[in-house]
Amino acid sequence: MSSRADWRDRLNPQMEPGLAEEIDVFEAQLELRQQDRIDERVFAETRLRRGAYGQRYDNGLRHDGTGQKQLPYPAGRLTKGPETMWDAPGMLRIKLPYGGITPDQLDVIAESAEEHSDGILHITTRQDVQLHFVHLEDTVTVMRRIGAVGITTREACGNGVRNITGCPVAGVCHTEAFDVTPYADAMFRFLLGHPDCQDFGRKFKIAFSGCAGEACGLVMMHDFGAIAQVRDGVRGFSLWVGGGLGTTPQQAKLLYDWVPASDLLPVAQAVGRVFGRLGEKKNRNRARIKFLITKLGVDEFRGLVDAERAILPHDDRWTSFLPGAEAWADNPRKAPAPRDPSAELPEGYAEWARTNVQAQRQAGYSVATVALPLGDLTSEQARGLSDIARLHVGDNIRTTVEQNVVLRYVPDAELPALYQALAGIGLASAGAGTILDITACPGTDTCKLGISSSRGLAGELRTRLAAASYIGDASIEGLRIKVSGCFNSCGQHHVADIGFFGNNRKINGYSVPHFQVVLGGRWRENAGSYGMPVGAIPSKRIPEVVEKITTTFASERHEGETFQDWIARLGKKEIGVLLADLKAIPGYDEDRSFYVDWADAREYSVGDIGVGECAGEVISRTELFLTEAEGTAFDAQVALEDGDLARADDLSYRAMLQAAWALVRTEQFDASGDPDDVVREFKQRFYDTERFFDRFSGGKFARPLFVRHAEGAPSDPDAEQVRILADETQLFIDAVHQYEIRQAGATGASV
Repeated sequence: MSSRADWRDRLNPQMEPGLAEEIDVFEAQLELRQQDRIDERVFAETRLRRGAYGQRYDNGLRHDGTGQKQLPYPAGRLTKGPETMWDAPGMLRIKLPYGGITPDQLDVIAESAEEHSDGILHITTRQDVQLHFVHLEDTVTVMRRIGAVGITTREACGNGVRNITGCPVAGVCHTEAFDVTPYADAMFRFLLGHPDCQDFGRKFKIAFSGCAGEACGLVMMHDFGAIAQVRDGVRGFSLWVGGGLGTTPQQAKLLYDWVPASDLLPVAQAVGRVFGRLGEKKNRNRARIKFLITKLGVDEFRGLVDAERAILPHDDRWTSFLPGAEAWADNPRKAPAPRDPSAELPEGYAEWARTNVQAQRQAGYSVATVALPLGDLTSEQARGLSDIARLHVGDNIRTTVEQNVVLRYVPDAELPALYQALAGIGLASAGAGTILDITACPGTDTCKLGISSSRGLAGELRTRLAAASYIGDASIEGLRIKVSGCFNSCGQHHVADIGFFGNNRKINGYSVPHFQVVLGGRWRENAGSYGMPVGAIPSKRIPEVVEKITTTFASERHEGETFQDWIARLGKKEIGVLLADLKAIPGYDEDRSFYVDWADAREYSVGDIGVGECAGEVISRTELFLTEAEGTAFDAQVALEDGDLARADDLSYRAMLQAAWALVRTEQFDASGDPDDVVREFKQRFYDTERFFDRFSGGKFARPLFVRHAEGAPSDPDAEQVRILADETQLFIDAVHQYEIRQAGATGASV
């Protein structure tokens, strides 16, 4: 593990305020967990909220973009079978709000992937970047490295606000009401670590879209979504709540037809408070906000949000972003320039430009999509891409929910040169936004919940479709295929024209990998409708399903009939007849290939499926705050050992404040975290009432907090006094723990 002091001195001055300290606290918590001084259940939720996620490692491989090859664990990273959480490699998820990333950030992620994972950057369907096969002991180093260039892993996993997605062509789109980028950015910064978003029963996903008709942010499948509108010259949004995919997909309901941009953040905060207070906590299967909306109805929920909004303490951050948002403008690397129509074009350019290039609303510029099979690029490719971006577009890079990267503000005159540069690093594949551009979740490669090989299937389909003559039909080329390894819909199969999710069937005592087929989802109109499940098909016959469905559609559709209309006209029964012959499974001795999943050499088994970590257990907010206090107190002891008395004193004081605030928050008091508020409310509610007292110590463990708060930081700290304060800090935290235990015993609740 890297020296904390070394990294703090080198990187922390470049980080955003508070981020460096949060990473220090997490490192302290990690060290305490290694010493078995923090309960694993509590640490797991803490770890998830820092983006560190357990992953599957039973097969020791992941599939490449062809679906044929196998990529092993990085050399030397795993010398034996994982025995503990410290041996097992995991995943680290890096948040990229609205998919925005700069060349410098891409370089740092690439270096981190090369040094601490398997050298692969994986773009997710939420515009994040994931690094797989990262050991837990290395996560802090990566967090500090990426923090130095302004990005974070905080709340990328766990029961909180996940990465906020946004249209990757926002600001350059022809149909948008206005550029939603600064509003998505403001929402991300406002809600990151916000105390009103720390007590959710499950994850909470937010999306922004600049218009209603395109796919953009896929607002209709989100917990909370905003679609840009302008009324009487005023910017605002229609707001939607309660969407979601998973096992029980639901479309979002209209919360407000229009709210001005000035009300966007307080409304989001009010929604978070209502969800945190009333959302399910015990049954994780019913803990998303969509179930609360269904239970209450959107009208009653709206009334609760209105009431909550009316009592919110004012926060200057609600509107402080508005002047910047109105003036927001991209910064193109170069001036616009038309392409010379007489210039000779590189081989392959015409097809790439047809599918991967779209004109911006700014004349002379285009958006170029870098298609990434399975959402993967190597560290070497990522560094090459960052160099290409610096030359042609500067910082105008975004990831997409279809697991690609777009380069914005490419001068039209430079498109051929851009294509050649991308071809030089193996990133000039055509077919972006077509049936070849298949989305897939990690599946059985690395996910503990994976049932079938989504990546293996996606690679196989891409290979076959690229060689198939029938996809030249325009009605077929524009279809979307999306694959999930299980029913949780991480591959977003519900909103695909043709979607698949993994399941299995038992045939004569043998497990056979299958995929449920879902047809007719609507990608446009912000995920305007969900597809219809039509039956499970053996995994090895899914390519035949795709061929039969697409060719039948092309030959039998009515003039002007969309794929969705065609599926609706046929209905489930007729589609079942169409696919009936593909459900048959040969006997085990007749054809054993059906009993092996795609790109896997082993006989198929579901015995490797484990417990997923997409959100973690529901841990009380008090437990989380106390865990943070433990980490801060640990850092105080480290500072004391290093002889940094001023820092040790400050950290001890802050650890006591965190522990006191943990109790104050249990009373639903809207404390801002301001030290004066915390100390005053703790004293009035717990000390003066003697609720905090126990029969052995009375309330003496709280007194050091009161004294240190009243006297302030010493100008010339005395080593012995600071040591005593550090010891008293741990005693105070322990006393808060004991208070919680007593309260739980009195109510019969668990702790």
